[in-house]
Amino acid sequence: MITIAVINQKGGVGKTTTCVNLAAELGAMRKKALVIDADPQGNASSGLGFQLDDFKSLYDVLALGEDPKWAIHSTSADRVSLIASNINLVGFDLEMGGAKGREYLLKNALDTVRDEYDVALIDCPPSLGLLTVNALAAADRLLVPLQCEYYAMQGLSLLAHTVQMVRESGVNPDAQIDAILLTMYNPNLRLTREIEAQIREVFGSHVLKTVIPRNVDLAAAPGQGLAIRDWVRNSRGGEAYHELALEVKKLWL
Repeated sequence: MITIAVINQKGGVGKTTTCVNLAAELGAMRKKALVIDADPQGNASSGLGFQLDDFKSLYDVLALGEDPKWAIHSTSADRVSLIASNINLVGFDLEMGGAKGREYLLKNALDTVRDEYDVALIDCPPSLGLLTVNALAAADRLLVPLQCEYYAMQGLSLLAHTVQMVRESGVNPDAQIDAILLTMYNPNLRLTREIEAQIREVFGSHVLKTVIPRNVDLAAAPGQGLAIRDWVRNSRGGEAYHELALEVKKLWL
């Protein structure tokens, strides 16, 4: 199993949309995918049709030491399973702040199911707290969705600094930004084109060829608890995520 952290400390850049739809597309390509919803808002969970009630969640696994296998749930997408989030994760940093080995709780949990899946996708929260550090420690690859605007570029610089600290601290000596995905892409805007050119000049081959367009279907699908491929056919957003899955599969799977 390869573990991909979908990460950017800036909110609203398409992390959850990417995590859900990439998992669904890889599932359709007969890859067994596990989505880990590490954001207390739980949007990846609801976007895959899962409503948390009394079921075990990521909080139970990380904070209470539950067996991850008991917290894995089926979803609306074929071959896609889920470790769901809930609101208890809000206090995770405070509860686990002094725990020994707290940075490796997620990595250790995923190691127990490594032989059962082809890929794990971690939907990271829009922050650089302990949940994100856990995702960085567990990840084999870092995928960074990036909206084509100047604030997003500033956020990317901060993320790169954080990844460097994680690498130098020994939490994950191999941590690096492996791929940047341009999201909410509008080729009709000069600003979009300018920022794309700058990002591709600076990061070169780390910027994926696939770009994700602004698309109303991508915004509507989560309200149905479905990935875009299961909500509407022949959508520009759906076609883009299919292309992304092909590119990710070629690179890493």
